[in-house]
Amino acid sequence: MTHNYRPGLEVFLEDYTHLVANKRVGLITNHTGLDNRMVANIDLFSHNPGIDLVALFGPEHGVRGNITAGEEVSSSIDSRTGLPVFSLYGKHKTPPGKKLEQLDVLLFDLQDAGTRFYTYLSTLIYALKACAERGLPLIVLDRPNPLGRKVEGNLLQEEFQSFVGAAPVLLRHGLTLGEMALLINSRLAVPAPLRVIPCQGWKGGFFRGPEGKWVPPSPGLPHFATALAYPGTCLFEGTNLSEGRGTAKPFEYIGAPWIDPYRWREKLLEEELAGVDFRPVFFYPRYSRYSGEECGGLQIFITDPEIVDTVKTTLVMLYTCRELFPGEAGWISRGGAYFFDLLLGSSEPRLLLEKGAHPREFVNNWVQDQEFFGREKEEFLLYHNWGEG
Repeated sequence: MTHNYRPGLEVFLEDYTHLVANKRVGLITNHTGLDNRMVANIDLFSHNPGIDLVALFGPEHGVRGNITAGEEVSSSIDSRTGLPVFSLYGKHKTPPGKKLEQLDVLLFDLQDAGTRFYTYLSTLIYALKACAERGLPLIVLDRPNPLGRKVEGNLLQEEFQSFVGAAPVLLRHGLTLGEMALLINSRLAVPAPLRVIPCQGWKGGFFRGPEGKWVPPSPGLPHFATALAYPGTCLFEGTNLSEGRGTAKPFEYIGAPWIDPYRWREKLLEEELAGVDFRPVFFYPRYSRYSGEECGGLQIFITDPEIVDTVKTTLVMLYTCRELFPGEAGWISRGGAYFFDLLLGSSEPRLLLEKGAHPREFVNNWVQDQEFFGREKEEFLLYHNWGEG
């Protein structure tokens, strides 16, 4: 449990509002921009006489967090405040230049999920680059990484950059968005005028929310248990298996109509994967892939989040599925590219799996990526004393 935790939002309001005095303020945020009393930053800023909030910018899922994954976010007027809301997940994923010209400072306050392909990180990177181009100050109000400092996976290869992989960082990177902003900004030829307001009371451990109050950062991550599995099981979005969307357990239920869950579990138990267990399930997605069809599959349980490697676990799940049900498991494409490759930031794992390679033959090679990134990120860490958050 994190004690005396305060998000960057609260620290900013208490000590740093002078940074926006007499300035026109824009805010990139959504429903996760809360203080410890569960009051929204939009309300706090709107009622603060020292803050001239003039525009809101909504990432994927919208400012209120009620829009389904992948669905375009529309620009609108916020019904509560009357402020204009500009979409960053639709025609524009970068704050439009004309809108930024009407601002003196841009604030960013979102709760991340700790993975490279979670699009709030991409929104931050795009905003950072836009501010750098215009010399517009960007202030990031930081929040913990719910997955702590643990890292997994590989570095994204630059040719696979997309909105689900906007920079060459680890798949599970172990940084907060504030720390990530500092790192990415250091890579820019002309850095943005950047200020990060750290949160307080977090020491780098797993974070379930203030006093354990988990606020889903998106509809697909309803529980902390979902977030623990997500760095791996999100990869199933690049396959023709259901990742559980449309069920009560997205990213925890994995399956398809042609899967025998009992055979699959037996095969996986032979792999002796650490920190994870599986339950055979049958489920009917209400929407998304295989909507209305009965799927056989597994519920994934992270039994020890300290030792599990969710990315390796997912790749082994896919490997065993392809062994048991040959010719059934396949890949999906988006925009002319294999979505699995975009999520992993490389085509090599898919190609090796197609050749029948076991994930252990290539996952261990990612240790070099993790060591390299560990050295690069060291100078940007704002929180130390690793421990349970």
